[in-house]
Amino acid sequence: MIEINELTKYYGEKKAVGPLSFCIEKGEVVGLLGLNAAGKTTTLRMLSSELLPTSGHIVVDGVDLLDEPDKVRPRIGYLPDRPPLYAEMRVGEFLTFAARLRKVDPRKVEKRVKEALRLTALDDWVDERIDTLSHGYQQRVGIGQAIVHEPSLLLLDEPISGLDPVQIVEMRELIRSLRGEHTTVLSSHILSEISETCDRLLVIRDGEIVASGSERELSAQMASGRNFEITVRVPSKDNPEGPFVGLRGLVDDVSGVTNMAERKLEGMPGDVVCATISATRDVREHICKLLVQADFGILALERGSRELEDIFLQLTGSDDEAEVRT
Repeated sequence: MIEINELTKYYGEKKAVGPLSFCIEKGEVVGLLGLNAAGKTTTLRMLSSELLPTSGHIVVDGVDLLDEPDKVRPRIGYLPDRPPLYAEMRVGEFLTFAARLRKVDPRKVEKRVKEALRLTALDDWVDERIDTLSHGYQQRVGIGQAIVHEPSLLLLDEPISGLDPVQIVEMRELIRSLRGEHTTVLSSHILSEISETCDRLLVIRDGEIVASGSERELSAQMASGRNFEITVRVPSKDNPEGPFVGLRGLVDDVSGVTNMAERKLEGMPGDVVCATISATRDVREHICKLLVQADFGILALERGSRELEDIFLQLTGSDDEAEVRT
């Protein structure tokens, strides 16, 4: 277990982070989510022991990092936002160097390097120079150096930064594959990506945790199911004016519904309609019951595509939507 108690960092009189207090269970993957300059990197640097806090405590596996740093540091693996790589070295050579630097038992270095190569899917690249690799594979090497010594706590600062869509999917799968073997904390400002990867999110604003929970829990707390999309098959015999008019006739009178708009989708059958519904409360169950009673066929019901971004904007107190988009 990782315990953080009243952790703060000041630069002169300016507060950068804190006070932060939270716990992370063994094997959990936790996302530190916030806009740029919210305090994510400073927090990870303190957790990695790269930066001393002004006050507070960091306890890893029952050992206080500030009291006994030499005991805790070997239990931590860290990937900064810029991977600490030696570009002229070959992948296997570099991971061997990293293992020795972290004082892995010489008899186990070869085994640990092979395991790091396997976990990061770098087996076929072991003899390649690091500077010949793509950015995505250099990120993999960065994660390899962070796990080669089997740390209890793995810290990843913006691991998907600069990756293309294919590499993002690959990195997401890599981080998921480490679940259970390592307790992982990763930072990001991209809500949609971090929610796909993490068991729990910690939303940080101005250096403080303003919300925590799974993506579903945050959605329930902040949005209460307010925005969702529904696709239904409308009985044409009872709705001669068209499917959307028929659907709206059922939904308009539901308490809490504030708006309803049709979504035009290509290739949709004439008796099928897709609509976006906004409400002040969670009305999904009520609407579904009405539709079933009226013999409407419910084909799909899903959260509105922008709800995650809306939640993030509310939690971070930002009105600049561009900052949370890729």
